[in-house]
Amino acid sequence: MPAPTVVSDLGITLVGGAPVGARDLGLALRLAPCLVAADGGADRALAAGLMPRAVFGDFDSISPAAQAAIPPDRLHPIPEQETTDFDKALRSVAAPFVLALGFAGARIDHGLAVFNTLVRHPGRVCLVLGGQDVVFLCPPEITLRLRAGDRLSLFPMGPVTGCSTGLRWPVDGVDFAPGGRIGTSNEVSTPEVRLAFDASLMLVILPRLRLRAALAALVPGWQA
Repeated sequence: MPAPTVVSDLGITLVGGAPVGARDLGLALRLAPCLVAADGGADRALAAGLMPRAVFGDFDSISPAAQAAIPPDRLHPIPEQETTDFDKALRSVAAPFVLALGFAGARIDHGLAVFNTLVRHPGRVCLVLGGQDVVFLCPPEITLRLRAGDRLSLFPMGPVTGCSTGLRWPVDGVDFAPGGRIGTSNEVSTPEVRLAFDASLMLVILPRLRLRAALAALVPGWQA
């Protein structure tokens, strides 16, 4: 894989072309101040008065006005059609973590493709922000500090089994699969939740209010 084009010691906010609220973008940038856009996400960034450090994609949705407004050395077209703009952007950056917004909620097929990309790049810590949720690919083991009563959903992207502590309905020994058992709307029962899975194929879905808790669990040494 080629060397990443954008390298940041801080988190990266990756914005896509779906609608992005100003408050959501502001929240992401406070936690991940390096702004990168995927194709039409460049228009979203410029509309918010922000200049992305880089833009990646096949450039089929970025507007001519946005291309003219962004310095040429920040535009990185990747014309191949085998992967999505989200994939192109994610594999082109290196950072402790990526916060992705503007990718979930507008089109179901785009949202599914984003989750497919998370599985294709298990070494990247990427959290996808939706209107109500934060979604990330679970590492082999994770310990989360949450609140009793929090919703915690698990969705397998392939056959996977594991174990848990701190959930109302433990997952020990459950055979998960996309066409079989899934883990929608489990519930946190103790402040500490531990999960372990035998493959990097499980998505964890938390209330978006728990974004910082997810970051603390996924990024060693991270502090708000």
